[in-house]
Amino acid sequence: MKKNTKLAALLATIGPGIFLVGYNIGTGSITTMAATGAEYGMLLVWPLLLSCIFTFFLIIAFGRFTAVTGDTALHSFRKYFGAPAALFVLAALLVSEFTSSIGVMAIVTQIVQEWSRPLTPSGEGFNTIILTVIFVTLIYAVFWNGNYSFFEKILALFVGLMGFSFVLTMFMVSPDPAEIITGLIPRIPEGSNAPLLIAGMAGTTMGGVLYVVRSILVKEKGWTVRDLHIEKRDALISVAIMFLLSVAIMVSAAGTLHPRGLLVENAIDMVRLLEPLAGRFAISVFVAGIVCAGLSSLFPIAILGPWLLADYNDTPRDMRSTQSRVFVLGVLSLGLIVPIFGGRPVLIMIVSQVLLTLATPLIVLLMIILLNRESIMGEHRPTRAMNVMLIVIFAFSLLMAGIGVIGLMGL
Repeated sequence: MKKNTKLAALLATIGPGIFLVGYNIGTGSITTMAATGAEYGMLLVWPLLLSCIFTFFLIIAFGRFTAVTGDTALHSFRKYFGAPAALFVLAALLVSEFTSSIGVMAIVTQIVQEWSRPLTPSGEGFNTIILTVIFVTLIYAVFWNGNYSFFEKILALFVGLMGFSFVLTMFMVSPDPAEIITGLIPRIPEGSNAPLLIAGMAGTTMGGVLYVVRSILVKEKGWTVRDLHIEKRDALISVAIMFLLSVAIMVSAAGTLHPRGLLVENAIDMVRLLEPLAGRFAISVFVAGIVCAGLSSLFPIAILGPWLLADYNDTPRDMRSTQSRVFVLGVLSLGLIVPIFGGRPVLIMIVSQVLLTLATPLIVLLMIILLNRESIMGEHRPTRAMNVMLIVIFAFSLLMAGIGVIGLMGL
């Protein structure tokens, strides 16, 4: 009984971290990791690890700010830097949210359609419009009936299923541990798109919205200075899970597609290319993981708008209000655009990542300034070592933004 109580208490304290995992590991992250594993094997594990380490420090920094001040990041940006800076961040995050909703839903439904082709007499697979309506209804029902603690439980379920699917797939293709260890040695392999893939990994792992949301989650949880040790543990567990799942996806592609020189350009390629090599059961498990990843990121995407607007205006986050419910339904309904009108969901996801890439350095810089103001943080200002790390992270985010934008303009 005591063991169950301790486990329940632990799970209750890592809810915000699980929430971030659900948001972070989505279809964009899966496509990037699979494309990297297919083309370069495990040679690019190191930028993933580096991005996760930087993400750990930023999660702690943003969480610490809110735990000490009781204020959230976006509202503090408006309070101390004025409306224009905060509005730029808000607009970038909201537009990214809208495009992500379109792209993620389209990719998830297209993957399910591709997987289901053998199951339908026509060979065309399940209808993507019907699939979208089913997924929208499922996510909206969860949103309609729940509060934050309920959201945590649902996301924990999705993340658990996603993690089980990806890790199981990884072991099905029998990864070579030595190859993973070799990939931790920093180097840029030959190939014109290697820098772009590195920037993509950093972009999907270190998106600025992650840290703004972290600030909201810490306030929602009611953590204060006394809970900083819990906040740090939660951040560590969250980032460790992000790294494990990302490596599992990379291994799944590296162990099957890379030896044969097969490349992944979009999410559907993973289903088409992996099934003949890994088998129907393995690809079914992998598709289940992709669906859980998509739903686990769509849910935070849907509620992000009301949260950000409440954060900016410093008003209560009432998810049961008519305004919030209409807003969330509108965001989820954007997922019908590609199934009805057509389009390229991968291109839509690229636009979303560009917006986040541009906003991330500004978000990090503004927070560094706030953390170092004695009038705000008092004795809880960062140490010299922490400031050095934050400056390095800021420079890295600028570099990745530059590489990403140049690469995407080339595409």
